[in-house]
Amino acid sequence: MQAFYSAKYAALLKTNCFVLASKKVLIITYYWPPGGGAGVQRWLKFVKYLPQNGWDPIVYTPSNGEMPVLDSTLEKDIPKGITVLKQPIWEPYSWYKRFVGASKTEKINTGFLTENRRPGFTQRISVWLRGNLFIPDARCFWINPSVGFLSKWLRQNHVDVIVSSGPPHSMHLIAAKLSSICHIPWVADFRDPWTNIDYYKDLKLTSWADKKHHRLERFVLTNANKVVVVGNGMKEEFKSNHDVDSVVITNGFDPDDFIGVEPKINDKFLISHVGTLVPSRNPLALWKVLGELIQKDMDFAGLLKIRLVGKVDVSVKDSIESCGLSNHVEYVDYMSHESVPSELCSASLLLLVLNDTPNAKGILTGKLFEYLAAGVPILCVGPEDGDASAVLKDANAGKAIAFDNMIGMKSFLTNAFANFRNTSVKSLDQKSNADKYSRASLTKSLVSVLDAVSKTKK
Repeated sequence: MQAFYSAKYAALLKTNCFVLASKKVLIITYYWPPGGGAGVQRWLKFVKYLPQNGWDPIVYTPSNGEMPVLDSTLEKDIPKGITVLKQPIWEPYSWYKRFVGASKTEKINTGFLTENRRPGFTQRISVWLRGNLFIPDARCFWINPSVGFLSKWLRQNHVDVIVSSGPPHSMHLIAAKLSSICHIPWVADFRDPWTNIDYYKDLKLTSWADKKHHRLERFVLTNANKVVVVGNGMKEEFKSNHDVDSVVITNGFDPDDFIGVEPKINDKFLISHVGTLVPSRNPLALWKVLGELIQKDMDFAGLLKIRLVGKVDVSVKDSIESCGLSNHVEYVDYMSHESVPSELCSASLLLLVLNDTPNAKGILTGKLFEYLAAGVPILCVGPEDGDASAVLKDANAGKAIAFDNMIGMKSFLTNAFANFRNTSVKSLDQKSNADKYSRASLTKSLVSVLDAVSKTKK
């Protein structure tokens, strides 16, 4: 009899005839559709899978944010019926565009990427102003208006946990104030580091501004009920510098994005890279190796094709040209997220380039995990003992080769090309190892954090 009622209860749950009360989480994020890019996808995918795990997400985001790219195809992943709160934000970008002579419709690139050969004097001045006047970032003017709006909203609407996603780290400061005012536990999610991010040194900070950034970073890390990070490198950094024990929940891939994807027929040895290539991600040694290979091997030269999808800094284009590769490279400014899986699955080799910066070992980019889902061999240019290398080894998906290891790059490329010529590209048995990086699986890890934090008294 007990088994019968258990089976009947399970059937009711499955058919949605019986619904358990869900907990509610308020997610404060700057990046949200129709914005595009990796910054959007982490929390968009969490929001997609949270309702299946007993949590109702409420999203708070700007109604008019300055998005580097737009991608309306991502909107299909927003669950129907969820609450999305939007409020206008004032950002200094209209002033910035007038100051540097840019048009009103021109997008602001991230990570100090420039498509001009020489940034002008006004651009250099604007970097100084950005780093020293807008702390922690240009969204700082949204902090107080957001706290005012959300504190009123929360008096009428119950939530169990607040989550902030940064950068921009102003989102954490909004959450910190709300948590204190409304006595709601708070999770701070770091998609990237704060003072250890690769371009921090380029902000031209005064001593005063640098100290303020560090002070705010420590305030967020030590006041949040729980800190979530995307990789072990950041976890170790926060533990060492702030004695904060964070939880690692990596980025991932959504199997739904690859359903029905058919690779394009390609008779070229296609090396594809998806994402921006800023100056610190310029794999000069790789370009030199490829340049040497096309000079020495006519077969390789006739079949090599490199496709770079996303914005590419002018310094990277100059390096490609100097290595004699211009005729082998195709630049694609932007590709919608729904088109990316086909691009990845059609490649002969996927290229992942990490920032050649002091924090390189801890860099774990979101695109790595979508690369995993494609089942195509991956060449990572970056530390051989870093977080990205560990994921590649764990998933049996490719290899990380150090920035200056030209011998290693040449060997890897030669073997990959030989596999391509033999029409027997190496088959990667990733299913058993890569499943842990699916968005559905990662959301379960997030739910464990939310469940624990929700029991915390603020």
